[in-house]
Amino acid sequence: MTADATVTNDTAAKAPILSVKNLGVRFWVGDEWFTAAEGLTYDLHPGEVLAIVGESGSGKSQSSMSLLGLLPRNGRASGSARLGVRELVGMHEEQMQRVRGNDISVIFQEPMTALNPVYTAGYQIAETLRVHTVMGPKEAKAEALRLMRLVEIPDPEERYDSFPHQLSGGQRQRIMIAQALACQPKLLIADEPTTALDVTVQAEILKLMRELREKVDAGIILITHDMGVVADMADRMLVMKEGRVVEEGTAEQIFGAPQHDYTKELLAAVPHLGSRAEDKAFGSEAENLQYVDDLAKIPLESNDTYEHPGGRSDVQNPTLHLAGATIEYPAIGRKKAFRAAHSIELRIAPGEVVGLVGESGSGKTTIGRAAVGLIPVVEGSLTVNGQEVAGKKNRDLRDMRKTVGFVFQDPGSSLNPRLSIGESIGEPLILHEGLKGAELSRRVEQMLDSVQLPTSMRNRYPHELSGGQRQRIGIARALALKPSLLIADEPTSALDVSVQAKVLELFRELQEQQGFACLFISHDLAVVEMVASRIAVMRHGHLLEIGPSSDLVANPRHPYTQRLLAAVPVPDPAEQRRRREARDALIEAAAGDMAG
Repeated sequence: MTADATVTNDTAAKAPILSVKNLGVRFWVGDEWFTAAEGLTYDLHPGEVLAIVGESGSGKSQSSMSLLGLLPRNGRASGSARLGVRELVGMHEEQMQRVRGNDISVIFQEPMTALNPVYTAGYQIAETLRVHTVMGPKEAKAEALRLMRLVEIPDPEERYDSFPHQLSGGQRQRIMIAQALACQPKLLIADEPTTALDVTVQAEILKLMRELREKVDAGIILITHDMGVVADMADRMLVMKEGRVVEEGTAEQIFGAPQHDYTKELLAAVPHLGSRAEDKAFGSEAENLQYVDDLAKIPLESNDTYEHPGGRSDVQNPTLHLAGATIEYPAIGRKKAFRAAHSIELRIAPGEVVGLVGESGSGKTTIGRAAVGLIPVVEGSLTVNGQEVAGKKNRDLRDMRKTVGFVFQDPGSSLNPRLSIGESIGEPLILHEGLKGAELSRRVEQMLDSVQLPTSMRNRYPHELSGGQRQRIGIARALALKPSLLIADEPTSALDVSVQAKVLELFRELQEQQGFACLFISHDLAVVEMVASRIAVMRHGHLLEIGPSSDLVANPRHPYTQRLLAAVPVPDPAEQRRRREARDALIEAAAGDMAG
């Protein structure tokens, strides 16, 4: 019997932390009730991780948010959800406020909308500690800094005083996780907790969540579309489709022998990394440990660029061209200028997709924003369709920006909450093409069809949609003007794997039709390999390696790229456990060497 199986048996013998019976969630939309979830029944025991998976819009998030009374005003929950002896459904708001934070914490899917934009990141963690514990300002700040170090925030003393918009997407997610872990809750609801995180930090965050489970015997509800994360974390699984549970069981049962057709389709849609990564992932425990150990002995600090044959494009008229481009965030007040990208050399040909990968804060998004003139290029050159962007003012870039589409990482913060979905997609068509009436309506419905959403959704508002649905709306809006260059910043991060496959296929079809170039920014190496002809790897603002996708994944040359590939989770519980144990053993050995 494995160690994980023993944990599962032990937790099942304890009284459940949470007991859910016939839970239902409905929304009043367009003069009728819309059912988001119905008939959910499950128990969650101390120290257990329950993963809820399914397509966006299947009811995963809304059913869990109903436990804390966090549904929109037009939402209603029914049935029963008992936290110990306390009934959560219908609980008075004053009582619920004492439950939130103390007993139940949430890691929200979109940190930009969950964090308060007018308070600094560190203050928001300290505030959580002061509200729920007896701490003075100095003690709360010291504990907040400890939590920031725990979740791998770089330069925590400086980031403590940074506002959410000044942090990268991955850094914002880590601030949200630190805030959720602050009071060591009995129940943690993790709604896509690793969406914006690169695989190396993701491994550390999942380790933190496992430690929380063991330290305070916490139960965790894990809502995710990442099957590698499910394989790494989950004891049991619920598979949801159209608001109902279609299959449930242990992670080993569902991954090993799925019964429902939808579950089989879901697992079949999971992207897999190249053959080298698979070979390393499925070795013996000793081989995995030796492989990770070998990587750890290689220094990562070299900023030299490793160039594969065919890695650099020599096209004469590239759509996007960075030539020795150095990008810098300007100084603000007492805050010094920050150089986010150093001497970047990159060309993207018309009709080509180039994947840009690396840790959060490595400069990936910075390059995308610089391409539309949102961040200044202080050295070198950056051109889009032959037009120089460096040194130009906003008014000089208006025509160029019409030819560039941008899919933002946080769809909740990039969509106007006051505009309906149809109005959001139609806005660029009205402003740049002057469309009105029936033609505008036809184009809006066409874009909704292209991202696999019903045309009836045009009358809804962003808060009425799931995170994955909002992301698809962002993609539809970016493609509405048929751009020659698409900057896709984590375009599939909020999508479940089945819809992700459709969206990636959509990219290919639109490229064939329109011939646009695409800079595909992502931390998901398997997705990047599927869609990109070339991959560029960044770390600390430097371009470290560039090459054809299949060659770079099969034969990574830079040690950082090798370690990045080794950290990719495997969608198989037994094999992922081997990798995790090998990684944990390495961390413990390294800690022992430092102590000695």
